[in-house]
Amino acid sequence: MSTPGTPPIINAFTCDVEDYFQVSALAPHFPRSCWDSVPCRIERNVDRILELLDGHRARGTFFVLGWVAERYPTLVRRIADAGHEVASHGYCHERASAMTPDAFTADIALAKTVLEDVSGGPVTGYRAPSFSIGAGNLWAHDCIARAGYRYSSSVYPVRHDHYGVPDAPRFPYRLDSGLLEVPVTTVRWMGRNWPAGGGGYFRLLPYAVSRWQIGRVNREEGRSAIFYFHPWEIDPEQPRVRDASIKTRFRHYVNLERTERRLHCLLRDFAWGRADRVFAADA
Repeated sequence: MSTPGTPPIINAFTCDVEDYFQVSALAPHFPRSCWDSVPCRIERNVDRILELLDGHRARGTFFVLGWVAERYPTLVRRIADAGHEVASHGYCHERASAMTPDAFTADIALAKTVLEDVSGGPVTGYRAPSFSIGAGNLWAHDCIARAGYRYSSSVYPVRHDHYGVPDAPRFPYRLDSGLLEVPVTTVRWMGRNWPAGGGGYFRLLPYAVSRWQIGRVNREEGRSAIFYFHPWEIDPEQPRVRDASIKTRFRHYVNLERTERRLHCLLRDFAWGRADRVFAADA
């Protein structure tokens, strides 16, 4: 949305490429040792997303797990060949806050190597699983910079029971290491930051809320938004984990059948591009 006669602000459309059984909240039910025996649904879902973006002539950034790239290299090449940015989501979707600096560095370095080998191009962006960089592990930013990444999108400036740095800057900021951190979008209202960048909130709340939030960031603050979601969020037919907690099941499955339609609306109502290009001026 933009004022008539003015160029639209380009927002960053991002997708965290992980399958339903790799979600952190479902980790107790799908240990990594069993991942190779669980039927994957990632290809069909990402292909639908690529068709969706192509239909709206939009480009985006795909933060891909190294584990996925090793097993589905042609999928990663389809992403790159369509003009989208291939970025890193780490190798095995382990939370940065649960790793030592050495283990974290090894994970993100391996993911970068795998993704560059598969895609045939440089990988400059990284996003920590579950936005797991916070006050207790700010050292992770230095590791990301040393691994050769140019930007990170690993901080969500909100209060949440699993992640969040509510006092972090709301817009891209430079760290001492030279790394650019691009926080997921929030709106400031009633003295606090509110999630406005997608994920479960995009599914839970009416689409009009997301449209108002992103429109407000574009119009009133003159800034680009960064939106994220996952391929499994457009897949209401995915296997259900019946013995997960009520809270986990609600968060994971609420409104899956509505997500794809809402993404159509989002791509129609705003202008979208790759994160590396949208925030190039900040870099």
